[in-house]
Amino acid sequence: METTKPIKVIVSGGGTGGHVFPAIAIADALKKKNPQAEILFVGAQDKIEMEKVPKAGYPIEGLWISGFHRKLTLRNMLFPLKLIMSMLKARRIIRRFRPQVVVGVGGFASGPVLDMATRMGIPTLIQEQNSYAGVTNRILAKKVDKICVAYDDMERYFPAPKLVITGNPVRADLAQASADRKVAFEHYGFAPDKQTIFVFGGSLGAQSLNEAMAANTELLAKNPQVQVLWQAGKLYMERFRDCATAQLPNVQIHDFIDRMDLAYKMADLVVCRAGALTISELCLLGQPALLIPSPNVAEDHQTKNAMALVNKDAAVFLPDGEAKTSIISRSLSLLEDEPTLKKLSTNIRKLARQNAAEVIAEEVLKLIKVDP
Repeated sequence: METTKPIKVIVSGGGTGGHVFPAIAIADALKKKNPQAEILFVGAQDKIEMEKVPKAGYPIEGLWISGFHRKLTLRNMLFPLKLIMSMLKARRIIRRFRPQVVVGVGGFASGPVLDMATRMGIPTLIQEQNSYAGVTNRILAKKVDKICVAYDDMERYFPAPKLVITGNPVRADLAQASADRKVAFEHYGFAPDKQTIFVFGGSLGAQSLNEAMAANTELLAKNPQVQVLWQAGKLYMERFRDCATAQLPNVQIHDFIDRMDLAYKMADLVVCRAGALTISELCLLGQPALLIPSPNVAEDHQTKNAMALVNKDAAVFLPDGEAKTSIISRSLSLLEDEPTLKKLSTNIRKLARQNAAEVIAEEVLKLIKVDP
């Protein structure tokens, strides 16, 4: 369904790149289908979306909201106040903007916005990236009109009649897959005749992966024929930028990678977490990967994400507890095994779901009541 009539859409959620980048991809797909679409993002104050969404060309408003932690802390004591304030602000935003549909991608901010939208009778859609549904989306499931998911068997968490399997949207530069390998090496200043490992722990970084990198200075120094692009994350950059590993001539450390398309294109092997967005990107690009799932996620869903690939010979698994001792040695072994790299690339590409953002955008447009 495409319409050229002006439409208004609110997209809400965020907290991590795994929520923000799919949200931007959905917005881009909506604009492609309807260039007159007016899209407003609503996120959480001081989170990554407040920086990345404006860079993508969309306006955003922030809510004073954060997650609820099990321990008794001042943050938890403030949670009821934050929730009430966010609900009130969400209502003001909706009344002022008057959207025809509201989309939630998970994360703290989507709860108040989607809940208020349902109370006000506005059509709503949520997108769940993971095989284990997030708390916010599970709470909203009974109220929203449509639920887009990336995995089978999500009836465990959501009403079956509302489900549409769409896959996860990936950022536009990756979906186009037009990056040139030569340009990638020039961009990062790496040698095109050397094998390259790309290590990253998601948009915010991962402490255990960074510690593992820092613990492998000697092994990396002994293998100058292999170069490493290391994304430490903004949370950890100050701590690791001056470590011995970061000073090696064959290692580059960055806080954030803006040109993920070039980073992937340059990499012979990706070493990373197993978040839903990352998995979708790896599948789309056919990227050989060593997956080190985060142990600090609900129901260990990253391990489930990883094993879905491992069981199909589409990725290699390394437990987080073994990262410090094995992250580089395992990577070097894989780089020396060209048949395995080719097998991983072929098999992971078979699991890709194409055009997820466009499919979700189509579901969003179906919910909009267009006047004849």
